[in-house]
Amino acid sequence: MHDILDLDRFPLHRPNSPEWRTLVKQCRADLRAEGMFNLDGLMRPAIAAQAVKEMEDPFQSDAFLHERMHNIYFKPVEDLPPDHAALTTFQTSNKTLCADQIPGSALLRLYEWPEFAQFLAATIEMPQLYVMADPLARVNVMSYQKGQALNWHFDRSEFTTTLLLQAPDHGGGFEYRTDLRSDTDPNYDGVAKLLRGEDPTSNIITLTPGTLNVFKGKNTAHRVTPVLGDTNRVIAVFSFFEQPDVQFSESERLGFYGRAS
Repeated sequence: MHDILDLDRFPLHRPNSPEWRTLVKQCRADLRAEGMFNLDGLMRPAIAAQAVKEMEDPFQSDAFLHERMHNIYFKPVEDLPPDHAALTTFQTSNKTLCADQIPGSALLRLYEWPEFAQFLAATIEMPQLYVMADPLARVNVMSYQKGQALNWHFDRSEFTTTLLLQAPDHGGGFEYRTDLRSDTDPNYDGVAKLLRGEDPTSNIITLTPGTLNVFKGKNTAHRVTPVLGDTNRVIAVFSFFEQPDVQFSESERLGFYGRAS
């Protein structure tokens, strides 16, 4: 994995070594303080750029154009009136490639490398993480061109793992509000305040290509701001679960990818 990852700075290949433990400790501290951690340059920038180049044709010919209007929850909320500000709708638009459309890629090599899951499990303090059995959902790559954005939402999973492959000329920032809600308090008024642009604690960060980002997406509201300029924002999403053999349902595949298999 040395050819695609900077393992001198980030020794994921040496589990439980002193250097590995130090890195895990720092990641845990960042998660507690910021709701996320970033490994800037984990994937070598040249490898990230090569991956983007290899996907240019598939993005043109095979990618699924995912466009939808949605609220932050991606569903109706029964205990809120339809006109509540927390249910404001936005548009999300991007092109998506699935794992079966990027065979032999550096992204799949990283995803299937056991030490990667072992490291992630240690940082989020879980006993073990498993790759998905789903041939489409296990790794997705999203491309956002000028005007496209991933709008406000909460994730279904506790943690989300992404790796930026290409940054846009302008825009495409990762905006988030840590711990906006909890498992016991939906904080609808706080959600409405954020969506009105009135939450001073929201943050925007700009990632550089090759950066691994792990964040608490379940209760942290987040979005990708609209991309500006002619360079697309391209990012990979890795899906891990606490149990093995997880697959999406047919309806979920159709909704996310426009196909069931």
